[in-house]
Formats: sequence, structure tokens, C-alpha cells
Amino acid sequence: MDIDARIRRRRQGADSRRLVRDYDALSPVAHTDEPAGRGPVVERLLDHLDPVFDGTLPPNAYVHGPFGSGKSAVVSALFEHLGRHSTRSREAIYTTTRARSSATPWFVYVDLRETSSEFAFYHRVLDALVDETVPEHGVGTDDIRSRLHDVLGESRTGAVIAVDHIDAPDVEDAALVEWFAGLPSNVSWLAVGRGHPAEVALCEYTARDIGIESYQRRVLIDVLMTRASNALTRQALDHPMARRLAGWADGNAHDALAALFVAVDHAERADRDHLVEADVSAAIEDVPHPSASLGVVLTLSTNKQLVLRTLVDLDREERRSVTATTEAISAAPDVDLSPGTIKRYLYEMAEVGIVERVQATARPGKGRSPSRVELRFSPTAFRKLYDLRQ
Repeated sequence: MDIDARIRRRRQGADSRRLVRDYDALSPVAHTDEPAGRGPVVERLLDHLDPVFDGTLPPNAYVHGPFGSGKSAVVSALFEHLGRHSTRSREAIYTTTRARSSATPWFVYVDLRETSSEFAFYHRVLDALVDETVPEHGVGTDDIRSRLHDVLGESRTGAVIAVDHIDAPDVEDAALVEWFAGLPSNVSWLAVGRGHPAEVALCEYTARDIGIESYQRRVLIDVLMTRASNALTRQALDHPMARRLAGWADGNAHDALAALFVAVDHAERADRDHLVEADVSAAIEDVPHPSASLGVVLTLSTNKQLVLRTLVDLDREERRSVTATTEAISAAPDVDLSPGTIKRYLYEMAEVGIVERVQATARPGKGRSPSRVELRFSPTAFRKLYDLRQ
């Protein structure tokens, strides 16, 4: 009697009645190991990186494209794969009878949404290069940078560093140029952002720029169907609904995946094991288009995310003005922040487009009409993603 087999059959039977099989694979802020529909982009990036296979570094470059065009998904996946190949090559070389330097450089991926200071930038790069733990306290930026130079000074081939989201809200162009200038000479970097090369200060130091276009509709349909296949029960999403979502998203994979996530949540709450048109309609209504990046929202400080988690549950009347919104959030039992701090957070998040202050309808009498707080991201997607992390 195979008890394990009997248990597996029971689990498979339960899973077949469940709409979502893998929330991580469904998440609109998660990148897959093999991004769908972006083979030509991968080839263009590999063309640029081709010198590494001959033991030399490529020139510095800038990868750019509109929001939702898959830049982060492709670059992060490609550097993950290259990093694994580099590690295997290095291990193979050092296990021979005669140790020698690896002909393959290190590959490091840095996300500036999570690395917004000079210290954190150098720390992230160094941490990817060494096996031992890099201290976060008791050392200064100069110490970390010096250690980074020492480590790469011992390397014949150096490192290639992908620096994503160079237009992150907390990073200034001038500071970023200084950080890159502080890297060792045997480092090549690949900056990734949305801005046109003519408007990006770092492009003064690049030899090449690589543009990525928005997704074509047929490719975005493939992205949605692939994501649904990996995350949902069989036949949960049909092709016509994927086509509708892709058409609405107009080439923006972030918004399309956020809408799919919301549609699934809508269907799940209705206890369905597949999506219907009403789920898609509810999702399209829920997701602003274009919207603020959920990736940015989920890398905010813990307190700012707490404020937003409370904000998404407020009704329109409670959001009729910044003052009313502040009062409603401060009154929530889970929020231990002063009204002044909450209001400051709301203003700061409005400056970077996460929320929006919308002028209310003019009222009789003197004085300026109050502005209400509107969300620039999907409240349903954020609520679910936030709660899943708790």
C-alpha cells in the first residue's frame, strides 16, 4: 500500500477544485525565470554582452523603454541565468589541479527601488561577489567601496552590473553618476530605465543604448496565457478574455498582469474555479491605466505601506479631502502614527505619483476647495499582495 501516492491523489483532487495553484507565479510584481514573448530582446542583450564569452567586458550601455515593456523581467532573468553559468564556470576552473582565474566575469543585478543610498549600492554589489556576510553596521561607505575595489582588483575579468530602475523616486541623477564613477575600472554596467537617452545623465558615459518597445497585443496575450497556465487551474482563463485584457492594457504588461491578478481575486471570492467576463470587467474598473508600479508601492517603507493598506479600505467620503483621509487613517486601530506624519506621507506619495490629489468641485464662498486623495494603483491587487506578505 503506497500511502504517499494516496495522499498525493487527495492533494491533486483538492488542487483541481482551487482556482489559484501558485500565488507567487500569479503575482504581477514577480518575474518569471523565462519571460514569455521576449526572445528577440534577449538576443539583442546577448549581442551586447557577447564579449564576455571571450573573456572581455562589453561597453557600458543603457536599456530603455516605456513602463510595462518588460525591461526588468528580461534583464533580471538574463542576469540570473548568466550568473549561474558564471558560477559553474568558476567552480569548474577552481576544481582543476591547477587553479587559474576564471575567464567569465561576475554578473550582478541591482534594483534601485530597494537600493536608494550610496552605501546600499556598493554593499549590494559587494555582497553579490563574496561568500562571507558583508556587515551593514559599523562600517562606512568608503570602507565598503574600498573592499569592493580590493575584491575586483583580484579579478582578471571583473564584473558586469545591471542597475535597474535608475529613475527610482529616491535616486537623483547627479548622485547616481557619482556612484557609477566610484565603481572599479574593471566593471561594465547596464543601466535600465524609462527615460529617453537624451534625457538621462548616465548616457554621457555609455557607448550604446538599447530600446525596448511596448508589447504587441499577440505577445501580451501569450504572456497572460503563460502566466495563467503556471499559476491557475486548467482552463481558468480562456483566450477571448486574455485578448480583452491585452487590448485594454495596450502593450503594458504590468497593467495587464495586475488586471489578471484582480480578475482572479474577483473570481475566487465568488467561489469560481474559472474566470468569467464579469471578473475581467471588475478588474478593468479596478486598475487605473496607466497605473503606478505595484513594484514601487511594495518597496515603500513599512509605515507608508501601512498607511496605504488602511487607505485602500476607506470609502469615497472618507477620502473627500486630505484632512479627512488623514483623520480616518489615524483613527485605524493598527496605525500608530501621528496625523502630521500621515499627512506628510500622503503628500510625499502624491509627489511620486502613487496617489493623486484631485481638486474637489468648487464650492460657494471664498477659499480654495479641498483636494481628495485618489489611488494611482489597483487597491485590490495591493490589498491582496500586502496581506499575503503578512
